[in-house]
Amino acid sequence: MTAVEILFRYAAPPTEAATSALAKAREVYGICQLNFDSATCTLRVEYDATRLNAAAVAKLIRQAGLEIEAELPLIPPPPSPEQTPAA
Repeated sequence: MTAVEILFRYAAPPTEAATSALAKAREVYGICQLNFDSATCTLRVEYDATRLNAAAVAKLIRQAGLEIEAELPLIPPPPSPEQTPAA
């Protein structure tokens, strides 16, 4: 098994129907874990990369009824030179 994580930003909080469908998505062979962060409107999905790829995971999430705005990097980009304080 090759565990991989992917992070999605969603547009609106999941409805009850979407939450129920996402709970069933955990039964899909290869989906390991789903973690919502309502403060940042993100969903982190851990999946087995030997069974699924990022496109298949995104499709599964969309089919469950969650509107995905963007796929986000797991590691934030470094600050730009304008944001770095001068020494």
